[in-house]
Amino acid sequence: MSIHAQLRAGLGAALVGSGGALSAADRLCAACVELLEVDGAAISLMHAGATQGTFGSSGALSRRLDEFQFTFGEGPCLDAVASGRPVLVGDVADRGERWPAFIRAVSDSGVQAVFALPVSIARKPVGALDLFRNRPGPLSDHGLDGGLWAAELAALPLLDLMTADVDWATAGEGGDGWEQLASLERVEVYQATGMIIAQLDVSAAEALVRLRAYAFSQGLTASEAAWAILDRRVVLDSDEAWPGRHGRRDDGTAGSA
Repeated sequence: MSIHAQLRAGLGAALVGSGGALSAADRLCAACVELLEVDGAAISLMHAGATQGTFGSSGALSRRLDEFQFTFGEGPCLDAVASGRPVLVGDVADRGERWPAFIRAVSDSGVQAVFALPVSIARKPVGALDLFRNRPGPLSDHGLDGGLWAAELAALPLLDLMTADVDWATAGEGGDGWEQLASLERVEVYQATGMIIAQLDVSAAEALVRLRAYAFSQGLTASEAAWAILDRRVVLDSDEAWPGRHGRRDDGTAGSA
């Protein structure tokens, strides 16, 4: 068996097993780390130009790095889906002007290269496979071929998730697949945004900007910032300094936001 055939077989084998579609997506990401000479992998689900959730990951760090793209509204995943083409960044230091917030976050995590490969269903990009590496340099031909094949495979568990237990007459009522798909949505972000709207009397768009700005200033993901607000560990202040980065914790002391 050729090396190329072994690679395809290894990636394909990751989808075989129990645990459902989300587990299969995690296994595929873990196989990418094992077979493609990368240090992390994550699969993002996209809709309307924004990431809706992390569909699979090789570990907690990769999931966190993927979520930064939602937090900052920028990154190679979004560009790969928008263009329908791979976005290959062999040295993140070269893309600081393109995605300044995202690059700062992944660099602080030790990542020096990111490769985003679109995941398509019916020829329409619906997400991306992100591969992270802790050293700079391009993907080898072997790694790129494997990454593109893995991105094709990533569509399979997503299709399983979308079509599992679907009764089209009652699809809005759920079903295992639809409930899992809905679980990818960042519900906590929208709940926290609603709290900010009520507290500060601002628009939904501005509330999300404020939440993202707080997350950026604290080195958090949007979900982590949202939980801090929902748990009332931090309250964003309404003051003229806002693009300010001012806030207060629930004990009344000042805190950056």
